[in-house]
Formats: sequence, C-alpha cells, structure tokens
Amino acid sequence: MAGNSFGQVFKVTTFGESHGEMIGAVIDGCPAGLAIDAEFIQNEMNRRRPGQSKIASARKEKDEVKIASGVFEGKTTGAPISLWIANEDARPADYAHLEKAYRPSHADFTVDQKYGHRDHRGGGRSSARETAARVAAGAIAKLLIHQPGISVQAWVSQIGPLALDAPIGNLDLGLIEQNAVRCPDPALAPAMIALIEETKKKGDTLGGVITCVIRGCPVGLGEPVFDKLHADLGKAMLSINAVKGFEYGSGFAGSAQLGSEQNDLFVKEAGKTRTLTNHSGGIQGGISNGMDIVFCVAFKPVATLMRPQPTIDREGHAVELAGKGRHDPCVVPRAVPIVEAMAALTLADHWLRNRVSRL
Repeated sequence: MAGNSFGQVFKVTTFGESHGEMIGAVIDGCPAGLAIDAEFIQNEMNRRRPGQSKIASARKEKDEVKIASGVFEGKTTGAPISLWIANEDARPADYAHLEKAYRPSHADFTVDQKYGHRDHRGGGRSSARETAARVAAGAIAKLLIHQPGISVQAWVSQIGPLALDAPIGNLDLGLIEQNAVRCPDPALAPAMIALIEETKKKGDTLGGVITCVIRGCPVGLGEPVFDKLHADLGKAMLSINAVKGFEYGSGFAGSAQLGSEQNDLFVKEAGKTRTLTNHSGGIQGGISNGMDIVFCVAFKPVATLMRPQPTIDREGHAVELAGKGRHDPCVVPRAVPIVEAMAALTLADHWLRNRVSRL
C-alpha cells in the first residue's frame, strides 16, 4: 500500500489501523535541538480524541502519545521520531456485520477492489482514527514553525446550513475552545450544537466547513510550479477523511469579481511591503507573500448513519445496513485540530525547504 507519507524534508509516515493494537507516526527530517513540550502535544491530542463531548463519538481513548525515539533529554536529536498511540477501546466485534457488506459512501468497495482484501474493522487504514497520528506529528510541526513565529488556528465556520458570516477580524478567536462545536460565535455555537443533537436523534449526520488562518508566515514559502504552497495545502486538506472541498483567499466567490476588484495592491509601510487587501489569501504565484494565509475546508456529512440503508454485499446480493457502535453525528468539531495539524506539517516542510533556496 503506497501513499502513507507526507512531505519532502519534514516527512511524516503514519501507520496502524482503527481497531489494531496501535496507530502512530514516524517523523524524518526534524532538525536536532527542538525542545519537545509533551504537555502541548497531549493537549493537541485531547482536542481531537473521541468521547470529549455529547456531540462526538462515545469511543473512549486516552490518546496518550509515547515518543519511542528521536528525543533525548527533552530535545530532538535529528534522528527519526517515532510516535505510538495505543488503541485502548477498540471493539472490532461492532463491525462483524460488515465483513462482506459495502457501506454506502465508505471506502469498503474501492479498497476491496483495489487490494482484493480489506480490514472491515472500522475501515482499517481508511478510518479517521488514523488522523490521531497526524495530530501527534502536527503538534511537533507546530513547535517547529513557532521558531520563525508562524501560528496556525482553525475553527468551525459552518455546520449544515448554519454558517458564520462575520469577517475574521470581527471574531474573538479566543472563544473557539469555549464550546463543544469550536465556533467562535457565542450566539451561533449553541444553535449548531442543537442542530447536531437533533440530527443525531434522527439517526442522520451533518457536514460543515472549517476556516483556518496562518499568521506570521514569512515571504517566500512555496515553489512557482508544481509545489505551490496552496497546492500542497490543498493536498494536505483533501487527504483528510470526509473532506470534499478546499479554497483559499477569495476562493470560488472571487470568480464572480472583476480584476479591478480582485487585485491586491501593494504598498510600503514602515519599510515593509504588504497588500491593501488579501483576496490572494496570503499566497501569490504559489509563494507566500507575508500576509495572513486564509483557507476553508468543506466536510461532507458522516457516511455512517444510525438507521437502515440499502446496499449490496461482496457477491452483489442486496442487504440492509444500519450503523452500529460509536460514531460522530458530525466530525467537523473534532476535525479542527486535524486541519491545524496538516497545515502545520505543510508549513514545516516548506519552511525547511526554503532555508536552502538561496545563498
């Protein structure tokens, strides 16, 4: 199975399955001497772990990260960093009915056809449980990009039809972690939570949108052809389970504007070049321009419904399936730290690559 690694210089390879013994990641290319804050890493894991609220999966995982190599006396050594996360509350029996049946809109059929064999226990490698390893690696990437002053912050901006339309500058991002849905609007957040709870009672699911802003990014990250910064951010986001869309800057709405409305004009202020507007989303020609990098990620509704759906089994026979076990009625709130982690991994990789781009 190919495609388990991400990045060129700061390279992350994840391993493990949803209901196996463990999941984890190996980071290669992290510079030596980086101070590792174990409490920070665990806090990032706690933001993603299941069982954290009544609108999340009831699976109980501590998601404690064991650093098995690459760190000595609290600092990275330059050797590969191995991160292990035990699966303590795996219940493979909950998925016995899926051994031959294909769940609608899951990877069951495609994986079975591609490999001729699949792990039906929660989807195996296709399970969103794998993203815990990304968050662990992303926490270390966050510590690394903090060195040049780069920060990554994401929040829920839409659940189903309920959308946050206030400009980023008008939001109090300090409120993101103050509610279960991770929306910085104190009026909209309760409505989002109520909608998720109501939908859950019906055995249905919801999707939504996460917005992310990257601040402090220096000018010059990204390459002008295939390795554009926004292209790699797009790949990072689209690799997350259930993601269906990515846009940065003015995105699709910008296609309805005139060039005179869309262009970001340059000015020089206090000896620093900046733009008056930021329709470009902090990236021009595939390279960061020093402005805030802003993007949105769209998530589809969770495919597992807690009510019957018609489908077929491996032999093509018609069957009826209903979700069993523990599932999120909406993954979007728990995906906020995943989006941040993948953004941090992308920036860490490009920041290290950029250090050797000129004399």
